[in-house]
Amino acid sequence: MTDETKHGKPAPGPFDSAGTASRGVARGLTNYGDTGFSLFLRKAFIKGAGYTDDALSRPIIGIVNTGSSYNPCHGNAPQLIEAVKRGVMLAGGLPMDFPTISVHESFSQPTSMYLRNLMSMDTEEMIRAQPMDAVVLIGGCDKTVPAQLMGAASAGVPAIQLVTGSMLTGSHRGERVGACTDCRRYWGRYRAEEIDAQEIADVNNQLVASVGTCSVMGTASTMACITEALGMMVAGGASAPAVTADRVRVAEKTGATAVAMAASRLTPDRILTGKSIENALRVLLAIGGSTNGIVHLTAIAGRLGIDIDLAGLDRISRETPVLVDLKPSGQHYMEDFHDAGGMPALLRELRPYLHLDVLTVSGRTLGEELDGAPPAFPQEVIRKPASPIYPVGGLAVLRGNLAPGGAIIKQSAANAALMEHEGRAVVFEDAEDMARRIDDDALDVAADDILVLKRIGPTGAPGMPEAGYMPIPKKLARAGVKDMVRISDGRMSGTAAGTIVLHVTPEAAIGGPLAYVQNGDRIRLSVAGREISLLVDEAELARRAAAQPVSRPAADRGYRKLFLQSVTQADQGVDFDFLRAGVTRDTVPKK
Repeated sequence: MTDETKHGKPAPGPFDSAGTASRGVARGLTNYGDTGFSLFLRKAFIKGAGYTDDALSRPIIGIVNTGSSYNPCHGNAPQLIEAVKRGVMLAGGLPMDFPTISVHESFSQPTSMYLRNLMSMDTEEMIRAQPMDAVVLIGGCDKTVPAQLMGAASAGVPAIQLVTGSMLTGSHRGERVGACTDCRRYWGRYRAEEIDAQEIADVNNQLVASVGTCSVMGTASTMACITEALGMMVAGGASAPAVTADRVRVAEKTGATAVAMAASRLTPDRILTGKSIENALRVLLAIGGSTNGIVHLTAIAGRLGIDIDLAGLDRISRETPVLVDLKPSGQHYMEDFHDAGGMPALLRELRPYLHLDVLTVSGRTLGEELDGAPPAFPQEVIRKPASPIYPVGGLAVLRGNLAPGGAIIKQSAANAALMEHEGRAVVFEDAEDMARRIDDDALDVAADDILVLKRIGPTGAPGMPEAGYMPIPKKLARAGVKDMVRISDGRMSGTAAGTIVLHVTPEAAIGGPLAYVQNGDRIRLSVAGREISLLVDEAELARRAAAQPVSRPAADRGYRKLFLQSVTQADQGVDFDFLRAGVTRDTVPKK
């Protein structure tokens, strides 16, 4: 009797998937009613690309390819993919890259935020649909990293993030410049007629000196730092510029780490916990991060049933100083942050504020990673808590009858003289109304007024565009006005600065109080008191609401219909309601 028959059944053949269906090329077989045939067919087709049985026997590491000619932030994606593949193969895995949606802020109409949830669905479903034991997520531009983390959190496959890295800085007439804080600064000077058409054209050639993401602490850099704080990236992976050898080495290490994660089945839910979300919130505050960071982090956490309490965020903001001296809150750029030691150096300074027992993609805890980090050295970019660039966290949460669900201000990039202010409302009903009238010399506006922009929230625009950074009316800009209090239900770029109240919730387009603000109303802003109030009595507001009922925007077909039916408000991350976890498992920050 042979070995094959002595137990009464033949030995497993090469296309018997029993016991292997949860890994490698046999993972997630297409169902034809015959699993052996499913595996036979799958291997037959992939062998058409020249793969051997030896290659197909290894753990498969998917690599999300978001390279696109429309996305210069991802211009180094081909080089990163090759480096990730090298790391995967050196560690004994089989790399397989595949495309998904690629979203760029400046090339997405009506706004990249409108497409973030679609990209997250694309990412989630392609991870589910194709056999992979772990996945490397390559993203960079503002909405791509949160979209990928949202999708990966929902898909439940071991996942690791690789960011494309920041661009290099340029030089304009002897001054160092970089996107996009300096973009806004120079454009403001041009609007004020301080510089001419030739100079604005000259600086346009220097602001983006290479491929990569914005070189300041905008949303892309914020999300890179937050991701490392979450434990979803290799240590030191957030800050290396796009076109450096360091970035390529990070990519290779990412590939090797993905193979180890596949072997240990280290899934996102083991890393993305309430404690790691709280760590990320601390980092968001300490870096003077983008206001968009709180929206994206809320969406990521929501996929795993973790709610973020805005009151708790404000509480920890009062005790978490801004330590990173980068524009727009400070003076430096991301390459300086990298040279200063990057996230490991910052996390070392924040150590007393952090949960050190959380897991990271390395399989080690955050505390263990920090114990093994390179030693500190003298530098000026990452401050110690005793000498911060701003004494409390970069973000503050405001409430009042104008924003019963909350609003956000980036206090570290605001004008101290305007953070306690009462003024007359100058109202724009939507972005088109603002575009028509903002530069009209007949506009009734003064420097101490408050600009109010409605209907640029999640449903109003739709997609919550970064129009909250309203331009200073040209006649005031010419007179030297650099900042005004501005209020909207939209967002602003993390690269922007100013005394700007954002994410007013509920938004005007669904009947939030912002919808009923009129020209001439008095509004009070008190950052110290965490207040944003419309100084109109409740009876008058009720009368206005009855006279002007608001209907939620709708669409007839397509993604726009799905978006308008399903998108949540800013305090729930502007995610689709059906993509959030069905049960709340935790709420952070805890007291």
